[in-house]
Amino acid sequence: MDQTNGTSTDFILLGLLGFGHPKLLILIILLIYTVAFAGNSVLIVLIWLDSHLHTPMYFLLSQLSVIDLAYISSTVPKTASNYFQGKRSISYFACGAQMFFFLTLGLAECILLTLMAYDRYVAVCNPLRYAVLMSPKVCLQMAAAVWTGAALAALVHTVYPMHFPICGSREINHYFCEMPAILRMSCEDTSAYEMVKFASTIVFLLVPFLLILASYTLIFLAVLSMNSRKGRNKALATCSSHLTVVCLYFGQAIFIYMTPTSSHTPEQDQVGAVLGTIVTPALNPLIYSLRNKEVVGALQKCLRRFYNHENGRSL
Repeated sequence: MDQTNGTSTDFILLGLLGFGHPKLLILIILLIYTVAFAGNSVLIVLIWLDSHLHTPMYFLLSQLSVIDLAYISSTVPKTASNYFQGKRSISYFACGAQMFFFLTLGLAECILLTLMAYDRYVAVCNPLRYAVLMSPKVCLQMAAAVWTGAALAALVHTVYPMHFPICGSREINHYFCEMPAILRMSCEDTSAYEMVKFASTIVFLLVPFLLILASYTLIFLAVLSMNSRKGRNKALATCSSHLTVVCLYFGQAIFIYMTPTSSHTPEQDQVGAVLGTIVTPALNPLIYSLRNKEVVGALQKCLRRFYNHENGRSL
C-alpha cells in the first residue's frame, strides 16, 4: 500500500453522508447559516447597544454568539464554495487550519457554557457576592482564559493528527476536515493518540458537563426554597434556556469525541457534526432571545428607535 505523509497533496471532501452536496441540501444549509449569522449578529449588537444588557450574563452570552458565528463560518462557507465551484478538494494546510479553528471554537464553547452555569449559580445561590465574583475584570479574565486555553488545546489536537501518514486514498468521508475523519485515513496505529484524545475529552467535555450539572442541581435546590413565585419563574426560565443549549451541544460532542473512532460510522459522526456546527449555532440565539424578556425588550426598543429615526428623516 502506497504511503505518503500528506504534505503536498490535497484532500478530497466527499460531502455530507457520502452524497456530495445535492442542491437542495446545500440550500437548506445556507438557509440555516443565514439564520445563524443574522441571529447571532443581532444578539451581539443588542448586547453592545443596550446598557441594560451590560451585565456578566449577557457579556458571556455575547461571547457565545461570537463563538457560534465563527463556528458555523469555519465549515459552511468552504462547503458552499466547493459546491458552487464544482470542487471537492481542500489543501493540506487549509485542512489543518479548518481543523484548528473548528476545535478552538468547539473547546471554547465547552468552557464558556460552564462559566455561564457558574454565573447563574453565583446569581441565584450567592447573590450578595455576585458583584465581586463576577466583576467586569473577572469577566474579561474569564474570556481571555476561554480563548487561550481552547487555542492551545486545539493546536495540540491539530498538529498531532495531521502528522499521521496517510495510506492510499486521500478522500475524507466528511463535509469538512474533522479529527476523527483524518484519523480513519491513517495507516499507523492511532491507539496511543486515541488515549490522549480520550483524556482531553474528559478535561474539556466530561468535567465541564459534570460541573454544569452540579451547578444546576444547587440552583434548583435554591430555587425550590424561594418564597417569591416570580423570582422562581425568572430563575427557571433563564436556567432552562441554558440547559437546553448544554444538552444540544454536549450530547453530540460527547458521542463523537468520548467514544473510540472505530465504534461509530462516518455517517453518525457527520450527523453529530451537523447538530453541533450548523443546527446549534442557529438555535442558540433563538433559544436565548425568544425565552428572554430582556432581550426581546431590547430588540423592541432598538426597532422603535430605528422606526422613529426613519420617520424623522422622511418628515
